[in-house]
Amino acid sequence: MLPELLTFAQRAWLMALLVAWAGLLFGGLLSRKPQPGRAGRMPVQTRILSSAVLVVAGWSWVLFSRNTTYSGYANLIALGMTFGFLGDLFMARPLPVRQHVPAGMGAFGVGHLAYITAGLRFSAAPGLDAALPRFAAWAAWLLLGALGWYLVAGRRPKLTPLHWAALPYALLLASTAGVATGLTLQAPPFLPFALGAALFLFSDFLIALRLFSQRHFSRMDDLIWLTYGPGQMLIVYSVGAALRMS
Repeated sequence: MLPELLTFAQRAWLMALLVAWAGLLFGGLLSRKPQPGRAGRMPVQTRILSSAVLVVAGWSWVLFSRNTTYSGYANLIALGMTFGFLGDLFMARPLPVRQHVPAGMGAFGVGHLAYITAGLRFSAAPGLDAALPRFAAWAAWLLLGALGWYLVAGRRPKLTPLHWAALPYALLLASTAGVATGLTLQAPPFLPFALGAALFLFSDFLIALRLFSQRHFSRMDDLIWLTYGPGQMLIVYSVGAALRMS
């Protein structure tokens, strides 16, 4: 639900962007038949455009929250989504970058640093700064991130630099989920933030499974985007929780 302190026009605009995002992402499933050798049926164009819509939504939240106490949260979330979109461009390869996987990881990593900073700054507010839920949730997600890396990449007999780079990257994404979960335990309206971060981590696990284990299954690319896309959307629209508490 969009916060009541927004005007009708602002809520309508954010809802229109949400509908456009859903149409591009989920409508891509209906756009064409699966082809031999493909792990999905979603066109690259609709996937990238769905992320672009979330960038617009993120900066729209910045504009609409500029006079509130927690406008900084919106700024950091929009920045994180912008770098996520850049990561999408690297991974989809429309940009002339040879090492597209490290470039994508770098862009996503910067985005998650922004997400983590947003969560930590909000968690510093009075009444939301209890240490136990914050650090317990963070530790639990770090353990899950390390375990996921080990199962997918760490058990190989010979690890490449990319395998090792995936470990801090996985821990960074797990940290976003940990910070968001710790915040949600004290402020339930931030549940979309925690769910979004968890979905993002799961989608990255699927990418690592494909990249390092060479494991593919029918519609794998679609499943990646059906977890990654909603994850990013939930993070971007979690700004509404901050506004409701401002």
